[in-house]
Amino acid sequence: MKYTHIIIALSTAAVLTGSAQGITESDRLSCTSIMVGKKASADGSVITSHTCDSWYRTWMQWVPAADYKNDTVMTIYDGLMHTENPQSMQNVKVKGTIPQVKHTYRFLNTAYPCLNEKQLAMGETTISGRDTLRNKNGMFMIEELQRVALQRCTKARDAIRLMGNLIKEYGYADDGECLTIADTEEVWIFEVFGEGPQKIGGVWAAVRIPDDEIAVSANVTRIGRLDTLDKDNYMASENVESVAKKLKLWDGKEPFCFWKAYSGGNYTGEKKNFSVREWYIMDQLAPSKHFSEDAEELPLSVKPDKKVSLKDLARLFGSYYEGTDKDYTQRLCVPNTKKEKVGDSIPAKIVSPIANPWMKKDEQALYAALGDSTFKKWMRYIAVPQCAYSTIIQLRSGLPDEIGGVAWIALDNPGESPRFPVFCGSTQLPKLLETCGNHAYREDAALWHFRQTNKLATIRWGTCRKTLEPARDYFLKKGLRELPYVESTYNDVLAKEGAKEAANYLNGYTADFIGAEILKWDELYRTYWRQFWSGF
Repeated sequence: MKYTHIIIALSTAAVLTGSAQGITESDRLSCTSIMVGKKASADGSVITSHTCDSWYRTWMQWVPAADYKNDTVMTIYDGLMHTENPQSMQNVKVKGTIPQVKHTYRFLNTAYPCLNEKQLAMGETTISGRDTLRNKNGMFMIEELQRVALQRCTKARDAIRLMGNLIKEYGYADDGECLTIADTEEVWIFEVFGEGPQKIGGVWAAVRIPDDEIAVSANVTRIGRLDTLDKDNYMASENVESVAKKLKLWDGKEPFCFWKAYSGGNYTGEKKNFSVREWYIMDQLAPSKHFSEDAEELPLSVKPDKKVSLKDLARLFGSYYEGTDKDYTQRLCVPNTKKEKVGDSIPAKIVSPIANPWMKKDEQALYAALGDSTFKKWMRYIAVPQCAYSTIIQLRSGLPDEIGGVAWIALDNPGESPRFPVFCGSTQLPKLLETCGNHAYREDAALWHFRQTNKLATIRWGTCRKTLEPARDYFLKKGLRELPYVESTYNDVLAKEGAKEAANYLNGYTADFIGAEILKWDELYRTYWRQFWSGF
């Protein structure tokens, strides 16, 4: 029976892989980042975030701080995001070397490196842009810029300046990219493109998000006008306008707009600086602004109607626009034969128990063939089943760095998986997090303990969500409830036993936390199999 379960689970999961589902380029370029200023958050945190929504590696580790002798060099790579474990170098290319610094900081090495020991954090979304801008001969891919900045910087502004200098000297080789860069005081949005295939270099711009506002990046160039005289809130490469002129992306007459010059439109082909995700999140957090989907441009940032909590962000990252006309499940209603109560009434029809928001393209095609024309248009939700991992990172100035910075991480679909905390003062992660689970079924990879359960739950979402969602939410509530205790205990251990034992306490807390989640998801996995076996 065990092997039957594994085979069916593999089959279930395979239908949601890129090869089976027919993943398009717009699927691959699918990450979301929400930024929150310290006066816009419920607890005074500065927040950045990231959903790594594609088939990148899921292994992660803390890379220790290090000291180096003079004349040491640092190697820059391409391909690290698709390796199997921290030791794997298969299909990794060396792009070049740069001078090493005397001291590097410890950092959390995710596919897109995201946090260091000094509470410097980053989120990422690919914004693609014009094909004519890319120069593959440049040295730096975006993830390597992140790695170098996290190893060498403590503040967001310094990270932006360093990356700008590296791009200018060694060249940028990636597609258009956005980084959302934060420290304990402020959060910035940074967007970068190449200068074209004949030029080693790049163009970039960065804008500080006001302390009392939030912003969203979701695969679309968001930065518009630049006030480079306002150095407190804007930064840009010195060539940001001249390259646009040279490449005939800007006529030099109308006011310069970064997204109009470099983006070429969003990934749906529309000539505007947002798509559904940006609009939806901003509308959810600032409904009083009545943002329109039909507008040409949304503001880069907005003051939320109420202060934003970690729970708010977790809800948004798990969103499939439930209850709106964009939610596919609302279109698949069946007679309410069991007379189930919904709200205060017993409706004649309910959403089918097998309707789910993450239907494969061939399922959508079937409904379209049966006459539902609404399924002919593909809808990209915020939560997607191809998500490798996601982070929501809190940075808090009132606490020591070791416990002030917390990355709340989920593996697989953020609409289904729970989050576990990783602290800036951690030095080691559980062994199950050191193996990638995105290339094959592996019981030694933490990802699959969540993915196999989530895939089963998706098959009969209307039923399984009644047990899966409460379990998902329980762990976030647990983590937030226990946070003051962890902070207090860390300080006690630090005072009595020293820094090493205090770090071990944080390591153990994270290991116990994700261990409890894995036990629960394994239990749900067995429960769902029994329910399937009995026909529900």
